[in-house]
Parts: sequence; structure tokens; C-alpha cells
Amino acid sequence: MSKAGWIRLIVLVGFFGAVEALCRSGVISPKLVIAPTAMVEAMVKLLGSGEMSGDIRQTLSSVGIAMGLSIVGGFVWGCVLYWLPPLRRAVEPFLAAYYSLPHFAFYPLLIVIFGLGTLPLIVLATLFAMVAMIMATLTGLDRIPRVLIKTARMQRLSLPAEIWHIRLPAAAPHLFSGLKLAVTYSFIGVIAGEFILSTSGLGHQIAFAYDNFDNKTMYGLILFVLCIAITFNLLVFAYERRLARRRGL
Repeated sequence: MSKAGWIRLIVLVGFFGAVEALCRSGVISPKLVIAPTAMVEAMVKLLGSGEMSGDIRQTLSSVGIAMGLSIVGGFVWGCVLYWLPPLRRAVEPFLAAYYSLPHFAFYPLLIVIFGLGTLPLIVLATLFAMVAMIMATLTGLDRIPRVLIKTARMQRLSLPAEIWHIRLPAAAPHLFSGLKLAVTYSFIGVIAGEFILSTSGLGHQIAFAYDNFDNKTMYGLILFVLCIAITFNLLVFAYERRLARRRGL
């Protein structure tokens, strides 16, 4: 583990150790926050009981679909806008202002179009996450060093070979940043939608536990969602570092 990794680990252990001590000593009321070990215990008990299996499947499947659509769609649309500058100039101001819009305001319209169920939540999360991937793709393609493009032309590479061997590897750091943002926004879009507007799913169960002062269930589910999101992002980060090492960076 690198020095930065050890520092990060020490900070996390110190933080959670302090929260554990404050909760166990009664300085922090259990009505507000329960101890981290109690959160872990609640999460393990919920997963072991199987009572949340249906909600977990619904939420994770919705997040997975939204994630796939936003990553693939965002990359494709980013490439289209990059290769069509007039279209990009027309669309880019709207992309820049996109995240100032209250996305949940569109949910009633999505219900009218797609009906009740998980489909409106998937569409909402996809729309929320896709623009981050579009912007990351545009940024990555814009920042490809011109010398690499000239080298590809000197080597007389075909356009597909140039894209595969030159453009995509050079844009990879920004593409991975967009991928991680798309993952995060997919989770936020689906779970926040379930929290407010759904009758099932992890978001709904967290909201239900909150309304009924069931802190163990609420924090156990929140911890489970955090673990899933962090694990996925760590896997993406590890793969990104592996590619960087192969390129000698």
C-alpha cells in the first residue's frame, strides 16, 4: 500500500474509532447516530434475514441498468458531439446548465409517459448520470495532445486504429472520471427517487425506517448502499491504475 493509502486508512480508522467511542459513551445520542459497529451488525442481520432481498434486487437492478445506459449513452453522445462541432456549439450551453435543473420535477411527466414502477426511476437516474459521462468524454477527447494525433497521421493509421490505439488511451483518465461520476449519480438518482416517490426499494425502506425512528435499519441500509458504491468505485480505480502502470504512467 502506498503512503497516501496508509494515511487514508489511518484517518478513516481514527474517525470511525472516535465516532464509536462518542456513541458508546453516550456523548452522541443513539436517537441521532448509532455506533459504527452497531451499523455493521444491523447490516449483517438485515442481509442474513433475507427480508430486504426483493428491495435490494429492485434497487441494484435499476442502478445497474441506469449505470449501463448512462455510461454507454454518455460516451456515444460525447463522441458524436466531438465529431460534430456545430451540434456541440448548439448543445454545450444546455449541458453546462444541466445540473442546475431540479431533476425530480420531471418525475410526474415520466410517470405519465412510462407509467408507475421502476422504469421512471431508471430513466430519471440515466438522465441524471449521462451528462456527466458526456462532459467527461468531451473533456478527454479535447485534451488529447496534438503530437499524438500527428504521430498517428505520420504512421498512416486508419481512423479506427487511431481511435483505438491513440485517442481512447489518451482520453482514458477523463473517461474513468466520467464513469465514476456516472456510477455515483446512478445510485443517487435511483435511491433518491425511491426515497421520495416509490413504494419499494432500498430508498423506500430507508425512508420508512427514518419515519418510524428505526435507526438500526436505516443506518444498516445506508451502510450497505455505501459499501456497494465504494466497492464498485474501488474496482474501477484499481483497473484505472493497472492500465496506467501498463502505459508506464
